Amino acid sequence: MDDLLAELRTWLGDALPKWKAKWNGDTSWDALCDWQRMMAEGKWATASWPLKYGGRGLGTMDVLAIEDVVAASGAPQIPGMIGLKNVAPTLMKFGNEEQQKSVARIGSTDEVWCQGFSEPGAGSDLASLRTRAVIDGDEFVINGQKVWTSNGMHASHMQLLARTDPDAPKHKGISAITLSMKTPGVEVRPIKQINGGAEFAEVFFTDVRVPVANLLGPLHEGWMVTMTTLGHERAGVAVFAGRLEQRIRGLIEEVAKRDVRVSPVVSDELAEMYVEARVLGAMARQMLNKIAQGGTPGSEQSVIKMVWSELSQRVDTVVMGLAGIEGVTGENNSATLGYLSARSATIAAGTSDIVKNIIGDRVLGLPRD
Repeated sequence: MDDLLAELRTWLGDALPKWKAKWNGDTSWDALCDWQRMMAEGKWATASWPLKYGGRGLGTMDVLAIEDVVAASGAPQIPGMIGLKNVAPTLMKFGNEEQQKSVARIGSTDEVWCQGFSEPGAGSDLASLRTRAVIDGDEFVINGQKVWTSNGMHASHMQLLARTDPDAPKHKGISAITLSMKTPGVEVRPIKQINGGAEFAEVFFTDVRVPVANLLGPLHEGWMVTMTTLGHERAGVAVFAGRLEQRIRGLIEEVAKRDVRVSPVVSDELAEMYVEARVLGAMARQMLNKIAQGGTPGSEQSVIKMVWSELSQRVDTVVMGLAGIEGVTGENNSATLGYLSARSATIAAGTSDIVKNIIGDRVLGLPRD
């Protein structure tokens, strides 16, 4: 691995200054996509992909080490993570020949993908989705609505979940379908967030027609396809959990260096967060090791997701408190933006309420209702 990381550091030392000089501090979507293209051309953004898809065929622990080096270099966040981490591996496994042509375009950002999962009234309880896809000849006719669609305003394509058999049990009769966001009948509206951004979108489908060939995986087996997609997402959460542990350590070191008295309440919160972060980090490393050895994560992925999202919010609350009046007025923009942005942590990739239901039902075996 040492040779691999040395190669990466050399590449970053050449590529990152070129990108910064080209964009001169611009962190717009176009600038970030340009960085992703450079990372994909170097096969660093696609390191976990098989060689035939333009990757390096590396395992989880190698990819984690790569991401740590990239983060430490000060490189920007890649914008198309959903496509790279979730959709592309799913297309590789379940896609037909035509669908798999999108894999290379995901790496280059010629295609940006989102996931049409959450719905109004169902939230992130995927089994309750009501968007319908009815087969009419050689086409699906889709009607319904999705909400909280990450990257929805930028996406060119969607991996959609729709109910194709309304008479089947709750987790059955769902199909995964791929479609272009420019298909007639698709309407995308931004969801304005309290941090000023619009990371999420509402997507409406009115008599949208797509070929049956756009079916991803077997008909009515979208739940199984989706569990594969979310499995990749949960692995990503484990990576983020490790980084949260590092962030809390860094925050404590920063507070200690200031040599400024903090309130007992803040001291107590920092101590509690440190303990929880250490436990969370240990769970994440254990889960990543299991994945690296070919295992499948179990209930720990839900526990990690819930604790990570709620602990993330507490960290940004403490940072906001330490910023004081400058955080409230926005003069400390990073603290303000972090505090506001962290509100979405308990919504994205499954709300905490849904995750708690999963833990209560499948881990603790508690009776429903």
